[in-house]
Amino acid sequence: MDNSTALFIVIALLVLWNLDFISSILNLKALDPKLPEEFHGVYDEDKYAKSQDYTRVSERFGIITATYSLTLLLVFWFVGGFGWLDGWLRGFGWNEVVTGISFVGVLFFGNTLLNLPFQIYDTFVIEERFGFNKTTPKTFAVDQVKGLLLGSILGIPLLALVLWIFGTVENAWLWAWLAFTGFQLLMTYLAPSLILPLFNKFEPMEDGELKSRIQDMAKDCDFPLTEIHVMDGSKRSTKSNAFFTGFGKRKKIALFDTLIENHSVDELLGVLAHEIGHFKKKHIIQRMIFSFVQTAVIFFLLGVVTSQESVFARSLFDAFGVSDISTYAGLVFFTLLFSPVSRILSVIGNLNSRKHEFEADAYAANAQGTPEHLIKALKKLAADNLSNLTPHSFPVFLDYSHPPMLVRIKALRKLGK
Repeated sequence: MDNSTALFIVIALLVLWNLDFISSILNLKALDPKLPEEFHGVYDEDKYAKSQDYTRVSERFGIITATYSLTLLLVFWFVGGFGWLDGWLRGFGWNEVVTGISFVGVLFFGNTLLNLPFQIYDTFVIEERFGFNKTTPKTFAVDQVKGLLLGSILGIPLLALVLWIFGTVENAWLWAWLAFTGFQLLMTYLAPSLILPLFNKFEPMEDGELKSRIQDMAKDCDFPLTEIHVMDGSKRSTKSNAFFTGFGKRKKIALFDTLIENHSVDELLGVLAHEIGHFKKKHIIQRMIFSFVQTAVIFFLLGVVTSQESVFARSLFDAFGVSDISTYAGLVFFTLLFSPVSRILSVIGNLNSRKHEFEADAYAANAQGTPEHLIKALKKLAADNLSNLTPHSFPVFLDYSHPPMLVRIKALRKLGK
C-alpha cells in the first residue's frame, strides 16, 4: 500500500466528516427556543418546539449515519476488501466490461443493503414520530425493488458504454463525457413521462379556479405551459412540493396534492411564479452548463488516474491494495480522491443556487404585484415541514441550496417596501 496517497485520502475523508460534524453541532447550538416574531400566527409554541426537536433528531441521526458510512468504508478498505473483490472477480476470466460492471455492482448493492436499516429507521421511526410518514411497509419495499431495477436497467448500459470507451477509444475521456451528457439530457426528457409515473400517480388537474388562474399567469409570464398535473405526494409523506419539467415549448407542472390542500390559490400561484422565475432567469440552463463543465473535468481526471502509464495511477491503486489498473476500479477510487474537490464545487453550486432563489422570489413578487402571497406560502411550507428557522451561518454556507426562510422573507419584505 502506498502510504502517502492512502494517508492523503484518509485525511481528506476525516476532514470532510469533521466539517459535517461541526456543521451539525453549530446548527444544534443555534436553535433558539423563542419563536421568531415573523412566524407568530403560523407556528404555535408547541409546533415550534416540535420543529426544533425534529432538527435535533435529524442532525444527530445525520452524525450517526455519516460516522457509520465512513467506518464501513475504512474497515472494508483496510482489511483489503477492494483488492480481494477485484482479484475474486478477475478469477472468473470475464472481459473488462463485465468484470467492471460486477465490481461496481457488488459495491453498490452491498452499500445499499448495509444502509437499508438506516433508511427504514428514518422513514418508520423518525418521520413517523413527527407525523410526516405515510409510506406503508409494502410501498417502501416496492420502491426499493423498483429503484434497484431501474438503476440496473439505466445504469448498467451506461457504465458498460463508459468502460468500453475507456478501453478502446482514443481521447476516451471526451467521448465518455459526451455519452454521459447525452444520457443526462435524455433522462431529463424521459423522466417526467416514463420514470416518475413508476413511483407516483399524475392526474390532470380538474377544471376550476386554480387551473384557470395558473394558465392565465403562465400566459402573462410568457411561459409555455402545456400540462398541469396533481401528484399523489401524500402516498409517502405529508411534506409538500411542486416542480416543472419539460424542454423547449412544452413545459409541464406537477403539484403535490398536499400542497394544494394546505394553501390558498394566491399562495399556490406565488409558489408557481417562483418556479417560473427560475425558467425566465435561465437558472436551469446555467445549472446544466455548470454540471456539464464539472463532469467534463471529472472524466478528464478519470482518464489520468486510470492510465496504465501514469505514475499517479499506480500510486492510487497501490493505496487501495489493487494490483491491476482498471477503469472501473479507478472510477471508484477517483470518487473518493475527488471528494474534497467535489465538496468545494458543491459549496460554489449552493452559493449560486441561493442567489437564484432570491432572484426567483423577486420575480414571483413582481409577477403577482406583491410579495405577500409568496411570503404566506413560504411560512406555511416552513411550518408544515417543521423547518429549522434559525440555522447557523456555517451549515448554510456549506450545505444549503436555499437561503434560510427568515432571510428569504426579509428580502421579500424589502421588495414590498
